[in-house]
Amino acid sequence: MPPDRSVATRAVDHTQQMSSDTELPMNEPQQLWELLGSNETLTIVCHDNPDPDCLASALGLGTIAAAAGIDERYICYGGEISHQQNRALVNVLDIELEPFCIETVRNRPPENLVAFVDHSVPGENNRVPPGTDIDIVIDHHPVDDVLARFVDSREAVGATATMLTEYIRALPMEPTARVATALLFAIRRETLDFLRGVTTSEYEAAAYLHEFSEPKTVRKLSAPAVTSATIDTIAHAIENRQVAGSVLISQVGRTSERDALPQAADYLLNLEGIETTIVFGLVEDTIQLSARSTDPRVNVGTVVHDAFDDVGSAGGHREMAGGTIELGIFSGYTTDDTQLMGIVDQVITARLLNALNIDESGDAVERDS
Repeated sequence: MPPDRSVATRAVDHTQQMSSDTELPMNEPQQLWELLGSNETLTIVCHDNPDPDCLASALGLGTIAAAAGIDERYICYGGEISHQQNRALVNVLDIELEPFCIETVRNRPPENLVAFVDHSVPGENNRVPPGTDIDIVIDHHPVDDVLARFVDSREAVGATATMLTEYIRALPMEPTARVATALLFAIRRETLDFLRGVTTSEYEAAAYLHEFSEPKTVRKLSAPAVTSATIDTIAHAIENRQVAGSVLISQVGRTSERDALPQAADYLLNLEGIETTIVFGLVEDTIQLSARSTDPRVNVGTVVHDAFDDVGSAGGHREMAGGTIELGIFSGYTTDDTQLMGIVDQVITARLLNALNIDESGDAVERDS
């Protein structure tokens, strides 16, 4: 007998009502606690190439599940953990991870729960087949019509780790130093040390976690060693930058360092006169991109979604976003990476400028309504 999905629609309606609010509804912790306590196994699926917010949130949800009585708990992911801070978080805090296996989520017994943290939709930035039944979703990204037995989707919150901290605070438990350290580091990283997308909830969560965390470990995680490949990727982004008004767009060519793209986008945002940065490159058989903005007139999540929704998966928040585009027809033109990147550069840049309503000179383009 499949799990009861009768609450899915109700969860969606509730999510839409609270999507603009940062507060944790009073009945949510108890609902999550009861759902976990009445089942036997929890598999937490991270999004592909998980970042600290996703990894720490998975660790936090696993801790809640353990306190609720679930003995079998697994955290799995697709893609790679390549960013130096992500690797440091996993290694220093000894987070046990498993490669995603499709059989884990397919044809499972009803007592085996599957949860998403920091993402919401099967098949979008994860390896879970579209249409798969999900039991728990906790996420702060803007997504419509989230379907699960338990849904907490609050776009206004600055980090998913903040949301997991709220659950821990509301339930009969306390975080270990390891979990508190992971959650505190994730909140700091997701908000760029409380400078990006931060809300009162992040400060309250950080104050609570500080009492349980290990400050030395947080500092260690904040300054890991950087690989030469990451430095090279950032250097390529600097060298290839194109500026149109306050917008900077750059490509890095082919790279194995997918997580260097957001680092490059963050770094280039420090350039005088620049308020929006978008960096992209070839990673295996895809085009990966990362966007950042401090311009109140620009929602980069909307920009990349509008630019690439018909050819890939892209979106995010007002101040930070990302996307994946399959090479598709591009790969048929040439096998030479330099020539291929030249074609990709022209098409991607043109789509971005069009979505931003500006021309290459940086002037705004007037469009008929």
